[in-house]
Amino acid sequence: QVQLVESGGGLVQAGGSLRLSCAASGRTFTIWQMGWFRQAPGKEREFLGAINWSGAYPNYADSVKGRFTVSRDNANNSVSLRMNSLKPEDTAVYYCAADLSGRFGPPKYDYWGQGTQVTVSA
Repeated sequence: QVQLVESGGGLVQAGGSLRLSCAASGRTFTIWQMGWFRQAPGKEREFLGAINWSGAYPNYADSVKGRFTVSRDNANNSVSLRMNSLKPEDTAVYYCAADLSGRFGPPKYDYWGQGTQVTVSA
């Protein structure tokens, strides 16, 4: 199994930037890709972006493409989510998740972190 811990959330003013990190432990050698998601109260969980565990093939949801960047940090078995030009509607709990079966087909995120709160003020 895989354990994930997000960090880096906080309060930021609209237009600002924030960098989230997700540290993975356990059977990290089984990870195919890492994804970032967010969920605001009363709303469905939203996919933001993902990256292969090797750092290749980053991809993003259209809603954040150009503002958010997912990267693989080899140190500490982690991935990062860099968020620029933040808007109040970006306020949500942000989660990272591990996909272990994407190499065989569509991604299936079976392991999740506890989430980190991001609040963007107007």
